[in-house]
Amino acid sequence: MTGAQVARDSGAARPFVGIALKIAATFSFSLMAAIARGLGDAYPLGQIVFFRASFALVPIAALMFFSRTSLAELTTERPLAHVLRSIAGIGAMFSYFAALAYLPLADVTAIGFASPLFVVALAAIVLGEHVHVYRWSAVAVGFVGVLIMVSPHLQQSEAGTPMIGLICAFAAAIFTAFAMVAIRRMSATESAIAIALYFQLTCMAVSLATLPFAWVAPNARDLTLLVLMGIMGGFGQLFMTNGFRFAQASVLANFDYAAMVWAILFGWLFFSELPARAVYVGAAIVIASGVFIAWRERQLGIERAAERVVKPI
Repeated sequence: MTGAQVARDSGAARPFVGIALKIAATFSFSLMAAIARGLGDAYPLGQIVFFRASFALVPIAALMFFSRTSLAELTTERPLAHVLRSIAGIGAMFSYFAALAYLPLADVTAIGFASPLFVVALAAIVLGEHVHVYRWSAVAVGFVGVLIMVSPHLQQSEAGTPMIGLICAFAAAIFTAFAMVAIRRMSATESAIAIALYFQLTCMAVSLATLPFAWVAPNARDLTLLVLMGIMGGFGQLFMTNGFRFAQASVLANFDYAAMVWAILFGWLFFSELPARAVYVGAAIVIASGVFIAWRERQLGIERAAERVVKPI
């Protein structure tokens, strides 16, 4: 039995630890997003992404040091897979931070909940998974919720600004879905720390290339916030990754939506923003669809496990 299997088996008895880590991840990512929204008007997009990627390496490097990560865990025979995952992740990060410059934090977060809906479609197309009518129905209902969420912005006419934000938010959700599918394909052969490390390094390199063209020297306060933003992003990634050691993915998926609570709270505290009623209604529909998809994934997993027991290979 491999070390990863031992971790999964031992962690299966501690689902509440996994849930706590998942909620901590949503808190970290939401605080990161709030800082990015607050600084988005003052600093170029590439610069914000650079600080996010660079200082996310701090907690990741600390974990590698204290856990004595071996070079074998970082070795890969699938460099192209890492490149494709990194391209999707970089697209998601740039689009996400761009959306935060135009839309309220809670709205961007709510639209991001569409990612699992896109994953269902991509899993059928890219991975060749057989998607039953139940999940397709949940996807259809979820997109109705998305349309309800964006309706307040479609009614605005501030020189096209809301539309730019919506396009960026949807792009972030789609890129995130591609990244999730890529990680699903890679997880069988690649370690979680390798996937995280190579993505952060690639993102840092790409954003670094933008700095000669757009750079604003930050003051002491903003520099502290930029560094904190990156560190919170790194902690969020570690919390999220390690949560899967203690609970099944189908269980943790339901707690992704805690991000909406943090987004509303931070939006209200820092920016005096509260979502329109349509955002709450649409988000509830999308969340319900996502929960159903997660439940359905769990049921299919149980059925596949039962089939393997009945028909051993």
